Amino acid sequence: MKKTIKLLSLTLLLGSLLMIYSCNDEFLTKEPPGVAAGSVMQSPEGMESLVVSVYERMQNDQQSMFGAAMTSDWTYAGGCSDDAYKGTSPGDQSAFNLIERYEALPNNPYMQNRWNACYDGVARANVTLEFLWETQAGSNPLPAARATTMEAELKFLRAWFHFQATKIFEKIPYIKTTVELGDLAPEKVPNTDEGWDQIEADLQYALDNLPETKINGEVGRADKWAALAVKAQAHMYQNELAQAKPLLDEIITSGKFSLASEYTWNFDMTHENNSESIFELQCHTTGTTRSSVNGSGCNFHQKGPASCGGWGFYQPSQWLFEAFQVDNDGLPKLDVADRVALASDMGVGSGDDFTPTQELLDPRVDWIIARRGVDFLGWGIHPGNDWIREQPNGGPYMTKIFMHRKENQALNNYGSGFYNGKNFRTYRYASILLWRAECAVADNQLDLARDYVNMIRDRAKNSTPVMGLCTSYQNLGSDPVVDYNQPAANYKVEPYPDVAGAYPFDNAANAMKAIQEETRLEFACQNHRFFDLRRWGIIAPTLNAYIEHDKNFRSFLATGTVVFNATEDDYWPIPQSQIDLQKGVLTQDPAY
Repeated sequence: MKKTIKLLSLTLLLGSLLMIYSCNDEFLTKEPPGVAAGSVMQSPEGMESLVVSVYERMQNDQQSMFGAAMTSDWTYAGGCSDDAYKGTSPGDQSAFNLIERYEALPNNPYMQNRWNACYDGVARANVTLEFLWETQAGSNPLPAARATTMEAELKFLRAWFHFQATKIFEKIPYIKTTVELGDLAPEKVPNTDEGWDQIEADLQYALDNLPETKINGEVGRADKWAALAVKAQAHMYQNELAQAKPLLDEIITSGKFSLASEYTWNFDMTHENNSESIFELQCHTTGTTRSSVNGSGCNFHQKGPASCGGWGFYQPSQWLFEAFQVDNDGLPKLDVADRVALASDMGVGSGDDFTPTQELLDPRVDWIIARRGVDFLGWGIHPGNDWIREQPNGGPYMTKIFMHRKENQALNNYGSGFYNGKNFRTYRYASILLWRAECAVADNQLDLARDYVNMIRDRAKNSTPVMGLCTSYQNLGSDPVVDYNQPAANYKVEPYPDVAGAYPFDNAANAMKAIQEETRLEFACQNHRFFDLRRWGIIAPTLNAYIEHDKNFRSFLATGTVVFNATEDDYWPIPQSQIDLQKGVLTQDPAY
């Protein structure tokens, strides 16, 4: 961290250098050509560029798409939960194997990757804050109002980066600017707590000073609503529902947001920044560059026409697939014991006969999970094993949410489409409604909780299902027989009965189970699951039940003894290299 902070202080982000030349007197007074030096950057235009460079750190780069992926958080939120396996082959990214088996040690490189990503973002925010203050004291300041909103943006981002650190490492150092720290050097800040108080303080500054509309009309900027959502989430993670409730209510009653008409619009390149999006990572490709979310490319098929050079990571679990089954009334089977084993093509060649399950399913299953016999985003009917990189290791499924539709391939004009321009909805209105439902249960307002959940279920019901029913399941890879006028499977989803006292909104425990399951279905393979299980206090029994179920299906879970220990495995260790670098300052999680 010390090295990162010092380096960024010198480079002024984005490679903007304060270069001093001493060859002759001219270089003492004249800035070298092609360099964005201090006097250039200390201007309204320069400051806007530096702020954009801080937002850019939310995306990371190719080298950080696994352990450091923060916005999609697919490694920790999904791959370490019961949603998905690492996938691909056993030897590919072997450090990931240890993480998904809950055996990661402080020397695991993913730990360092995540730490570096978080504190690189923090450092950029802090250096830019100090540069802003210097600019305002100089001869070419920003208008006072814009300087205030810019400081609010930077403190929002600083809080967000620390938030991504405290999700993974139980106790973190909260690093502020050298101005704010005074005599305490940044590298001397200890990790004595989770950082929540300071996260909330930075978010409150953002709340108090960010406008309700996007700054400069740029949709990727933070605004008041984004700050409300992140601060509400911080309270939810601390089980402070009473503090979260007014923040959620302010978003809901504003009338500025609504659920998108189609569930799939949350993963569609042509419906980005829609009515449901509160804060969205903006991604784009051109002929020469790209800014893709971590999860694109590496989580695509490696085989088949839709591969785009993908690597075959992040394969949904059988446990997740079976969670989408519903009863005859179109309601979730909340008790795992009531679910039946659903047919999969595990171990079945694409040329062999296989008929997908005929059980009733929530239609969201086929917008999240790519499976045999169902259309894959317009690329064709999925033939199963022929498109899977290594089925014996990763299972028969793949994720859909990071891949683009075939019709949108032309929008990805950087390379093959491995780095697509698909945005990621970091915070969306569906989360606000489900968090508010949790608050209602805490207040024993069970009917209100049901109403919020039913808003989510009604949207799923009214969304267009995946179409294309295979009338023959032979030769899927070459000549499938498909009726595209019919849904691809037996779909059914209905809201819970609008009857006071009806199950599962008959008591708080059952109501919470319904909310938890709805959250799981709505946000499957996105950036929630592991952290939700932890904050709900059900992580150990849930993950151990998943291991027991899927070890009969997945060989990597059956090898050795995989057990989730709530005391040891709920957080990951601080990287040992960082402990060594800051001897006597950082304290390792005692579980390690």
